[in-house]
Formats: sequence, C-alpha cells, structure tokens
Amino acid sequence: MTKRPQELALLAESGRLLASVFRLLDRTSLGGLSTLQINDMVDHFIVHDLQARPASKGQYGYGFVLNASLNNVVCHGVPSPSDVLRDGDIVNFDITLEKNGYIADSSKTYLVGDVEPAARRLVQTTHEALWRGIRAVRPGARLGDIGWAIERHAKRHGYSVVREYCGHGIGREMHEQPQVLHFGMPGTGLALREGMVFTIEPMLNRGRRRVRTEADGWTVVTSDGSLSAQFEHTVAVTASGVSVLTLRPDELGLGPPE
Repeated sequence: MTKRPQELALLAESGRLLASVFRLLDRTSLGGLSTLQINDMVDHFIVHDLQARPASKGQYGYGFVLNASLNNVVCHGVPSPSDVLRDGDIVNFDITLEKNGYIADSSKTYLVGDVEPAARRLVQTTHEALWRGIRAVRPGARLGDIGWAIERHAKRHGYSVVREYCGHGIGREMHEQPQVLHFGMPGTGLALREGMVFTIEPMLNRGRRRVRTEADGWTVVTSDGSLSAQFEHTVAVTASGVSVLTLRPDELGLGPPE
C-alpha cells in the first residue's frame, strides 16, 4: 500500500505532466467547443506532446481519455459531439495520465463564460472542500479525518456530498486500496502512513445527494436535476504532512508546506 521513494518520484512526474494538461485547458476558450473536441485535444496533447498514455482510454472498456461532466452530471460524463459548452455552463474534466508505468488522476470544474453566482459558489466551495480534505492528510491521521473535513465544509455552505463515489489508492493501477470517503467521523478509519498515495475527489451537489446512472451505463447525474461540481488531486503522505502530486500553478500557496 505504501510506495518506495523511487515509485514516489515516478508518480510525481506523472502528476507534473497531468498538471500541464490542465494548464492547456486553462488557456483554452471552452465556449463553443464540444466535449468530444476537448477530449480529442487532450488525447493529442498527452500522447504527442507529453509522450505519455491517457490511462482512462480502454480502462473498463471506456473509449475516451477524459470524463466531461456538465452541469447536473456528477461524474463519468461521456464526451459527445452534441454536448457543446455554452455560456453559463459548469463542466468537470476528470483526466488520468500514465508515464513510466505510474498513474496520476486529477479533475477540475471549469466555469464557461458568464456563470450565475449560485453556480460559482458551488464550484468555489467544492474546491475549498477538496483542500480541507488535503490539509487533513499527515502521518497518524485517519481516513475519517479527511471525510469529516470535507463534509463539514460542504454542509456549512448548504451543499450535499455524494456518497456513492470516493477517492482511491493509485500507483501502477488506477484504482488501488484504500478507499477514501468524502464523509466520515474524525479519528476513525485507516491510519495514514508515510508513502501512501491516493486521490481525494469530492463531489458536491446544490440539491440532494442522491444520484442515478443513465442508460449509457456511465453518466451519473443528480436525481433532482441540481448542479454538481467536483475537484480531485492525487496526494502522497510525507514525513511532515502531504505532497499534492497533481498541483496546478494556480493553486500554489493553498496547501500546507511539504
């Protein structure tokens, strides 16, 4: 479950490359593009520019390099030429990347054009909740501390936390142990140890937490049609706390010192 120093270095390199994918998206004007166009752009960038592998493509029979979850889609949204991003949309891009046999996983919810204040608040609070969870990571802390920090922040702002999906260990495989819930009680669950690597990826809904899967077998939406947002990072437990392996430049200064 814990990673050796050389494995951590390879995971950090995968994380650095994945962060550069989000930098590409950050400087892309998303309005008017279909989610399939964005998928294809990211595919080309990972394969040809980064000389890496989009780890989601082919995983569990999935045919794309990213999930594109639009507005009331909670997760696992399938890229489509008919899903064109419009002014006022929010969209989460969840992307994995493998380099030298090790996988990093991250996601970010983007605001497209002029987004209503209530949707902006949901996205901002979800990002804050992710970082509440990250700041709970240190040797000797417990998984329940992470979930409690996330859920407490979400509830303070009137949002619900999706419970059907969770973070996970990651390394040579995309999904390893442990499972990292985004709700819980402090002081409960597995004790964290230096060298553990896992994702934290809370999904917050404006309405109720219940979700359902659409007929395609992938797309998960809110049961009440309310907006949903998500952010995700891959993190490593260090001797002094936590290292965010997929940290983006716009987040410098948000986390605890390594």
